[in-house]
Amino acid sequence: MAIRYPNGRRFTKKASTQNNKQNKELTYSNRGMTLEDDLNETNQYYLEKSKAVIHKKPTPIQIVQVDYPKRSAAVIKEAYFKQASTTDYNGVYKGHYLDFEAKETKNKTSFPLQNFHDHQIAHMKQVKNQNGIAFVILRFSLTDEIYLLDAAHLISFYDQKETSRKSIRKLDIEKYGVLIKIGYHPRIDYLQAVDSLYFNEQSTK
Repeated sequence: MAIRYPNGRRFTKKASTQNNKQNKELTYSNRGMTLEDDLNETNQYYLEKSKAVIHKKPTPIQIVQVDYPKRSAAVIKEAYFKQASTTDYNGVYKGHYLDFEAKETKNKTSFPLQNFHDHQIAHMKQVKNQNGIAFVILRFSLTDEIYLLDAAHLISFYDQKETSRKSIRKLDIEKYGVLIKIGYHPRIDYLQAVDSLYFNEQSTK
């Protein structure tokens, strides 16, 4: 099946993380998993422990060609990724609506604002206006450091990108954000950062 992006470029599946693991030494801080993999695993842990209900939003796909080789079966031959309208994750925690985007970069000293899109910033503004909790989880992949940054700070930097810096300095992320400790189970316990930032408390396991 051919899947294409909105601009028509063909989607090519990346090598699986399982294959990547065979080419690198497996360590505690780097298991060959992506940020998305780790967050999905963490959200499953939260769900099983009844701590929160948070899910990744599915990527909408538009089907443009379907073959019917048999009466009982349909084969999708070509499809396109639609432009996502909001952020990656949303859910409920302690009676509050959570909405966040997760991004990673190989930069060491800053996070490029081009990683975000206008519609994502607009969505987070709307969530904040309705008193929802909106934030971003930012991973510096080379050092495996992960931060939670409130959307208000991201929005402020993003709105100034045409007249100021086109990236957020890591020093500013360290100043305004919360460092998320990487663990084992859950892998990225970001609700501890949510507690300390929004509820002024430490999460208890």
